[in-house]
Amino acid sequence: MQSAQMYDTFRVNSPNVEYTEEAIISKYTYQTTKSAFINNELVVEPVDQKYTFKTERKVPRLGCMIVGLGGNNGTTVVGGVIANREGLCWKTKQGVQSPNYFGSVIMSSTIKLGLDEKGRDAYVPLKNLVPMVHPNDIVFGGWDINNADLAEAMQRAEVFEYDLQAQLIPHMKQIRPLPSIYFPDFIAANQKDRANNVLTGTKKEQMEQIRKDIREFKEANKLDKVIVCWSANTERFSSVIAGINDTWENLQAAIEKGEEEISPSTLFAVASILENTTYINGSPQNTFVPAVVELAIAKNVTIGGDDFKTGQTKIKSVLTDFLVSAGIKPVSIVSYNHLGNNDGKNLSAPQQFRSKEITKSNVVDDMIASNSILYKEGEHPDHVIVIKYVPYVGDSKRAMDEYTSQIFMGGHNTIVLHNTCEDSLLAAPIILDLVILAELSARISMKPEGSDEFIGFHPVLSILSYLLKAPLVPEKAKVVNALFKQRAAIENILKACLSLPPDNNMLLEERL
Repeated sequence: MQSAQMYDTFRVNSPNVEYTEEAIISKYTYQTTKSAFINNELVVEPVDQKYTFKTERKVPRLGCMIVGLGGNNGTTVVGGVIANREGLCWKTKQGVQSPNYFGSVIMSSTIKLGLDEKGRDAYVPLKNLVPMVHPNDIVFGGWDINNADLAEAMQRAEVFEYDLQAQLIPHMKQIRPLPSIYFPDFIAANQKDRANNVLTGTKKEQMEQIRKDIREFKEANKLDKVIVCWSANTERFSSVIAGINDTWENLQAAIEKGEEEISPSTLFAVASILENTTYINGSPQNTFVPAVVELAIAKNVTIGGDDFKTGQTKIKSVLTDFLVSAGIKPVSIVSYNHLGNNDGKNLSAPQQFRSKEITKSNVVDDMIASNSILYKEGEHPDHVIVIKYVPYVGDSKRAMDEYTSQIFMGGHNTIVLHNTCEDSLLAAPIILDLVILAELSARISMKPEGSDEFIGFHPVLSILSYLLKAPLVPEKAKVVNALFKQRAAIENILKACLSLPPDNNMLLEERL
């Protein structure tokens, strides 16, 4: 049996790849199929489309502004990056622990590039494929409705071990969140006691202050780019109302008037877009109402969302894909969660829970729709989600799932899982991945054969779907929830930047 081999560096030896000082230029043939019904028969035709990919090599000085900077996720991201950057090690009862970026698909996963001279699978770190921002180099700032400095907020979160917290305090006590937008109607009433660091004035004035904050943060830290990421409390769903938030023209007027149905997250998104700043929504509310999407497309500013995909939903997108692709029919999926962090406290309110329920429940839709042998049109498994607030368990969320499926000749199979998710330690590397991947995507452009112009990705950046529960995609585009398809999309786009083919797993060289 031949073991795989890991290589830290590699070189693409191909006439289809040109390395210049400014960019990597690659020629790539995208192979797909088109199909049509002819005489009641589905006729499939292979199609080759040639592209030229251009990847800018200069990695910018990048800043990330987190909405909810003083929350569990915000303090965990910042503290984790500082620990990695400073090489902080800490003692636990199992021994000395060193910092790492485990859980980050960019920093801690590998990609197969073929076979080496001994016939072994050859892997390289995914981060080494093309020039990317390193998390240690990201500058962090942001907003929070609570005024605690990040050292105090980190201790309140109780995510890191005590010895690590002690080492981080000198680094984090100097970071204090900017005042944030607080509209009590959009988050649970139990968050009121935390809200001592809030903006005042009209909705228009508050949005303009956020714009000013972004500009000043960028200038003060001498940044080339800033990305804004919402990691604050889950809001209730906003009502999409004609004349209010259905078009950008109407939304602009509604903000001027201070209409009640304009949420804090929508104001943050609009402010970011107007400042030509990428905005990522890490919570399940519908921040991206039609007017915001319209504005992002008009300004060609990247947006992505919704809701970080950490534990239970990630497992669901894998297990449902496995069952359906194996010809097994899931008929009941029941998910129960209890958690004790502030996210759980906020989600104990019905309207905020409903936002979460919607994003978690749609995760199986495309997999169900893929198999008309198992499911008739309109048929869907029973899918129930329960979330309860249990303060004692803190950030260590418990997720319990039961999958009941129909199998051969009327039989049934039930799979029950218990998953303990250290919530913020799973979310933090996902936030880093989102920021790094969104920035990289802005440096990749493509030119179809016959065109004279390079074009970038659509502003609604669906390549981020691997990291988000409710993938935001361009209008009329397919929503893909199956996890391995989402991962393959990232992998193969990065390979295309180097004119490398996708890994098709045929292994003909071993089968003949």
